[in-house]
Amino acid sequence: MSAEPDGPEDRLRRFATIWSRAVFPVTSTSSTRPEFERELLPLARTLSEALVARAFDAEAGRAVGAALVTAHCTDPEALCRTLDCVDAYLVLYCGQDGDRETLRTRCARLQHAMAAGFAQALRERTLAEQEAIAQAALRAQGVVAQALHATEARFRAVFEGAAIGIGIADLEGNILQVNGALRRMFGLTAQTMGGNVMEWTHPDDAPQTWRLYEELVRGEREHYHLEKAFYRPDGTVLWTNLTVSLLRDADGNPQYQLALMEDTTERRLLNLRLRYEATHDALTGLPNRTFFFERLEKALSAGEGRRFGLCYLDLDGFKTVNDSLGHAAGDRLLVEVADRLQSCATAPGEMVARLGGDEFVALTTGPDTPRTVDELAGRIMNALLAPISIDGRELTVRGSIGIVEGPAGERSAAEVLRSADITMYRAKAAGGNRFELADPEADARAITRHGLTTALPAALERGEFFIEYQPLVHLGDGSVRGAEALVRWLHPQHGVLSPDRFIPLAEHTGLIVPLGRWVLEQSVRQARAWRERHGCEGPLRINVNLSPCQLTHPGLVQDTVDILERSGVTPDALCLEVTESALIGADDDLLKPLRRLAEMGVDIALDDFGTGYSNLANLRRLPVSVLKLDRSFTQSMQQFPADPVDLKIVEGIVSLAHSLDLAVTVEGVETGAQAEQLRVLGCDTAQGWYYARPGPPDRLHELALVDATR
Repeated sequence: MSAEPDGPEDRLRRFATIWSRAVFPVTSTSSTRPEFERELLPLARTLSEALVARAFDAEAGRAVGAALVTAHCTDPEALCRTLDCVDAYLVLYCGQDGDRETLRTRCARLQHAMAAGFAQALRERTLAEQEAIAQAALRAQGVVAQALHATEARFRAVFEGAAIGIGIADLEGNILQVNGALRRMFGLTAQTMGGNVMEWTHPDDAPQTWRLYEELVRGEREHYHLEKAFYRPDGTVLWTNLTVSLLRDADGNPQYQLALMEDTTERRLLNLRLRYEATHDALTGLPNRTFFFERLEKALSAGEGRRFGLCYLDLDGFKTVNDSLGHAAGDRLLVEVADRLQSCATAPGEMVARLGGDEFVALTTGPDTPRTVDELAGRIMNALLAPISIDGRELTVRGSIGIVEGPAGERSAAEVLRSADITMYRAKAAGGNRFELADPEADARAITRHGLTTALPAALERGEFFIEYQPLVHLGDGSVRGAEALVRWLHPQHGVLSPDRFIPLAEHTGLIVPLGRWVLEQSVRQARAWRERHGCEGPLRINVNLSPCQLTHPGLVQDTVDILERSGVTPDALCLEVTESALIGADDDLLKPLRRLAEMGVDIALDDFGTGYSNLANLRRLPVSVLKLDRSFTQSMQQFPADPVDLKIVEGIVSLAHSLDLAVTVEGVETGAQAEQLRVLGCDTAQGWYYARPGPPDRLHELALVDATR
């Protein structure tokens, strides 16, 4: 530590001074304020070191919280003031030159650790004090009983000197005497507490409170112990640990009742505050996920005839607010949204909670939830209509809501929330700013998609994928020129899945890159096997599909080169198919790997040509050598006579392609008439069920032409 003016040590002492001045008025220490500051200095140093340490250590925060209790800072206000000081000054005076955002995050974690350490130490101290008080109570009970039977002087000494509240009443409940400690607990001075015990009722009394009392005054029990609240004369509430014992005379007959009270109000308030913090969101003050699940589980277990309704809200475009205006603005937006949502759920049985981020839930219960949950969703949507002013900007807030409604007892809380989450994303996918009702069939599809997504990585490792091949046939002589590789998934539960069931999921998760690499490697090896088995002069052409995600992967070119070299297959035996939509508006960076592959001799086919915005002039800049016409061009040729306009379109595309030295392949050929018409129009190759459905590699040279019209 530096000793220079305003150096780290000076700033540390300044922080300790501020801390001691804030906390000292609410401590029960016998030290002076400067002495108390010296006690806090090493604690301040511990926090300072934990703030800038290489690795965060929550134990340091917990130790400081526990040390506060040891230093007689047991009042909950002492913890509040300490946390406020740490929040306001620790980073300012002890943060050195570290990143402010990182330091603020670590400071917040230290505050949580300090609160946890304080609560644990206070709990342990309380338990120890309770044990000591219980022992003292028992001793006091014995001493008081002896005093009543012996001398009044001895009784007075014990009665008035006891640290716990003591009261004596007769068996009719008339209060005879109370000691000073009890009067102070009730906020009284020297006047006597009179009246009857039966007047000490409180709405929060446990059901068994007065039953135990009646049993005691009848002599059926010797004592009882419970937690009880009392009203003070000023209307405030006093919470106590109450022990009531029966005192008998020398002959063993019931004579008096003795009450021993320990004031637990502050401890209870602290526990309530800790409970509140554990069940409420720190930013918005709304119930948090923990509290919401408690309420939801209670609603779902309400019994037959009870119903529930749930609205799951996600703000549309909230990430844009965070990214453009900063997290502080995003937090203020969430606070305003929370206030508006709170005003929407004011009826009995309704509540709003924040699950985290920009996700909120609203719950309603009662006999008519199909109506009330729709009304609740409508109120929420209306509450979001008015713009929210943040930093001088008027922000328009919209939300997507998924609604689940139904009878209690049929689903778990997790199942209900999952259904609401799925439905909310369905509303978001439909454009947002709307609410949707849960659909069990849509839920099932979404759950299946989720299951497939999570099973994809293991499926590749377990070898559950396989490839089928559909031949590419030359329209001129009918010979097989190659095949398109089509990947399938043999799922253990769902059977054989086609690419449209899992390729989008693989693209979303990024697994398409290793899966595509595997398909390419297997297909090229198969091309090599065909050449060796059938004695071809060169390998049959193999067509492999590339997804848009693979196009942007930096290892595409090198992976392709490595696979061809390992398999001993020349590049001209490979054709990579890329969809037209993936290349629309493609810049040079995206086209660069395709150009490199084309320069090596790999053919590039523009797949599904004609399904998107076909900018024919754009063909000149694309490194493609094959156009694959979409099956939509061949559908009209199934009727006789074929639509002359469609024929002219195909003829024009073929003519343009050939003028650009591009070969034309047509998909979806199902009849001999289609095949002949396409041959006349000048198409080069075709594939479809007329020739063969996708199948195992051994069938490639065993195919016979079958006219599907017969």
